Amino acid sequence: MKHEPTYLPSDNPRVTPATVPFRHCTDVQTRFTDIDMLGHINNNVYLSFMDLAKIDYFTAIGNGQLDIADIRTVVVHIDCDFVAPSYFGEQLQVWTTIVHVGQKSVTLEQRVVNAASGQTKCVGRTVMAGFDPATASGAPIDPHWLEAAATYEERPLH
Repeated sequence: MKHEPTYLPSDNPRVTPATVPFRHCTDVQTRFTDIDMLGHINNNVYLSFMDLAKIDYFTAIGNGQLDIADIRTVVVHIDCDFVAPSYFGEQLQVWTTIVHVGQKSVTLEQRVVNAASGQTKCVGRTVMAGFDPATASGAPIDPHWLEAAATYEERPLH
């Protein structure tokens, strides 16, 4: 869902300040199986939350339409900094934006936050490289998709 850029800076000094506005937010639901033995949301679950938010984000860029065949990218790198634990019952959101575009790649930044307090739980970055399934090789990012993403983000992407 597109929002005005309301992602607030974190009061946690371990959270790097956002370099661009976040205009997309996805609410996520925790499940019983997401909890580890310490009562926290398990670290690998955050990556699942981010995957759900990526699909929601790509759908939003496409004005509510998403053909999975049109996503001609592959994930080539993911990293995630965990800065605060989450617990069952917290209302969590994933904020998503594009922070970098290269000739053949795009980098997304995603932040999982507590919807009520705004506390940042983790910051993830995903590099997705352009891919041509016909040749099974790297390819430039689709310029039409980048144009749609820039329109959605209301800023130039570079």
